[in-house]
Amino acid sequence: MSTPGSPPDRGRKRPSGTSTDPPGEPSHGPRPLYPTGGIAAATAAGSGLAVIVTLTIVGWVAAPHAPFGEEIVELLQGAVLAWLVSHHVSFTIQDGQFGLLPIGLVLIPALLLYRSGRWLARSCEIGRLRHVHLAALAIAGPYAAIAGTLALLARTDTVEPSMPRALVMGFVIAFLSGGLGALRQMMRERGVAVRALLGLMPGRARSLLVGMGAATGSLLLGGLLLFLAALAANLPEAVEATRALAPGVVGGTLLLLVQFAYLPNAVVFAVCYALGPGFTVGAATVVAPTGVSVGALPMFPMLAAVPADGAAPVVSLAALGVPFAAGAVGGVLTQRSAPDVVSEAAPLWGFVCGVTTGMVCAALGELAGGSLGSERLTDIGPSSWQVGLIAALEVGVAAAIAAWIANWWYTRRMRLAVAAAAEAPEKARGHEAEPEPPEPVPVGEGLATVTPLHPPEDEEDEPAGREPSEAERFAERQRVRERARQARLAERAARREARAELRAQRAGERRARTAEKRRGRRRRRDEESEELFGISYEASPEEVDAP
Repeated sequence: MSTPGSPPDRGRKRPSGTSTDPPGEPSHGPRPLYPTGGIAAATAAGSGLAVIVTLTIVGWVAAPHAPFGEEIVELLQGAVLAWLVSHHVSFTIQDGQFGLLPIGLVLIPALLLYRSGRWLARSCEIGRLRHVHLAALAIAGPYAAIAGTLALLARTDTVEPSMPRALVMGFVIAFLSGGLGALRQMMRERGVAVRALLGLMPGRARSLLVGMGAATGSLLLGGLLLFLAALAANLPEAVEATRALAPGVVGGTLLLLVQFAYLPNAVVFAVCYALGPGFTVGAATVVAPTGVSVGALPMFPMLAAVPADGAAPVVSLAALGVPFAAGAVGGVLTQRSAPDVVSEAAPLWGFVCGVTTGMVCAALGELAGGSLGSERLTDIGPSSWQVGLIAALEVGVAAAIAAWIANWWYTRRMRLAVAAAAEAPEKARGHEAEPEPPEPVPVGEGLATVTPLHPPEDEEDEPAGREPSEAERFAERQRVRERARQARLAERAARREARAELRAQRAGERRARTAEKRRGRRRRRDEESEELFGISYEASPEEVDAP
């Protein structure tokens, strides 16, 4: 059965898990989910290791061998350690703990796991979109086991990766990326758009997701612009630091890649600066709008964007308006995408949007910070709880005010639209009954009073040429929106009916197969009984016709 919003019965794409063998060839059928998930996880891990080993060998050839080791075993251990770093796994060294890890490297395993998730959805039979978590678990479990095993293999006398963090981060990254890939493949095969998937969510959860995404995206965009502006203002210092390192061509390329990997960390640091708490670059240091105290910094070109000691630059104080602008955007979109456009609880939901944005900012601050050994570099990055609390307050208050203003504006426009719709018939009737002003006529003896007559088309042309007012256009948009909502409800009802019909059809097929199996077993038992006794009895026609 074909329903609105669902793929047609004819010409639809081949569903997940179906065989793609040509006719005449034996069909292999769908593969089992969990063994195939293990293969997908191993493929993603092996591909990631191949990329990291290649980069490590290039660095080993270009740079002195001391940082990577002289033997091939030490080189491979360094590559495995780099693979764990790409999964945000911290490790302990002799001088302390190394936890300031680049967020950008997570993109490598995430993309590989995304492709593995799509391959898993093509190879296995996953009945419904709601079962996508089974595919995510099929990849995440083996991938976490691989990450934990590699954390054990990478241990040396001087470096010890955190095995619990390897298990947790491996599972989380594989579950999210692999599950997203499987979901995307299933949506593509079934012809389901992303907007339709959002339409299946509860209305209030969808509005909060839209508002939180808009507010978080606005914060990250503001942080990126702030970091780029600070780096451009101190570009000579960055160039001087690069020349002092003298990395060469290959080393310079690797240095550039490392800085790109740390770019998300820098953006999060800039967001924390705009929020107010700022961040630290070591013990007893602070970089915040209230002041800067950093001291000596490592020789790294990106650190040229950090302001000098003293008062914060006046221009950078403009970044303090970024959280409020982000909250305004999030509040308006939360109210606009809400199930009830006009609601007295709009400020409350705007503040909830700010609270969820604060939780996201706290998680990003926790991922972006860390330590670089011992002594003064043990604490680098923002305070996650301070960032989350301040973000929830600033973004939440701005979102609540923006949602209240948007709700007031929608209420006002709706009130005007209703009033205009009620007055329109009265104005039309009054316009028709109003007489035309008489024209002066000559007065004299023998002259009658003449009333001029106008053709009816003169009166009809004026209302026909009148443009609709703003209130009427708003009322029309409201009617269109209501019709669209009714169409969505009808589409969902049709989909539910189609799913119920499909379930009934599958149940009938299962019952038919079960009955066929029972008849086959009964037939085999009868044949075995005849073979056992060697007696077969057939009634003659006379016996059949006899009473």
